Amino acid sequence: MINRIIATVAPKPREHLVEIGPGQGAITGGLLRAANRLDVVELDRDLIQPLRASLGGLGELRVHNHDALEFAFCRLVENSERLRIVGNLPYNISTPLLFHLLDQAGCIDDMHFMLQKEVVDRMTADPCCKAYGRLSVMVQSRCEALPLFDIPPSAFNPAPKVNSTFVRVTPFPEPRFVIDDPPFFSRLVAQSFNQRRKTLRNSLKELVTAEQMIRADVDPGLRAERLEVADFVRLANLACKPPELS
Repeated sequence: MINRIIATVAPKPREHLVEIGPGQGAITGGLLRAANRLDVVELDRDLIQPLRASLGGLGELRVHNHDALEFAFCRLVENSERLRIVGNLPYNISTPLLFHLLDQAGCIDDMHFMLQKEVVDRMTADPCCKAYGRLSVMVQSRCEALPLFDIPPSAFNPAPKVNSTFVRVTPFPEPRFVIDDPPFFSRLVAQSFNQRRKTLRNSLKELVTAEQMIRADVDPGLRAERLEVADFVRLANLACKPPELS
């Protein structure tokens, strides 16, 4: 499975790879050996010296003892290159970490993650599907997310109680959607799904009027799960403008 993951990422010499949470280095050595250089972001200080001791001879290994949720990945960029991110993301931080990386998508070429299958299902869900929600809209507004293969619990020691999926997330080289006010867009999407059973007229009443929804060609009587990503973008772009411009 480790070989399959590395073959799927297909690192090339001198590409700028960044691994999040290398742990004891299960895939770190293969990535470093193939690319000749690797940045790793690891929170656990006790793992840093063993990583350097066991893998430092394979290439240029730079270890950053930071919380990935607060790490400025784009500061690693040199000479206008783009980063390739790899990681086995813990379930409890996977969603906020994905949002953190989406905010830095401009310096990222692609991302390969091992995630709980449920999270990947949410990332790739279509409207009117139970899994469709805030994560679906935010990821799909900036990236293409492609599930690659599932990883059974038996591939881990100890075996978890959930299935995992290896997924490729590729930021669009040219924006698929023009979002005029990204923070407002994020707030609107979050508010839309906070109370999924409410209609947009009620869930968004603090942000958008029913009249604005109609002008954005969005039915105020719908629930958030019925809207396409483009509908959220259109609505946010209209609602974020001053009244005289919207």
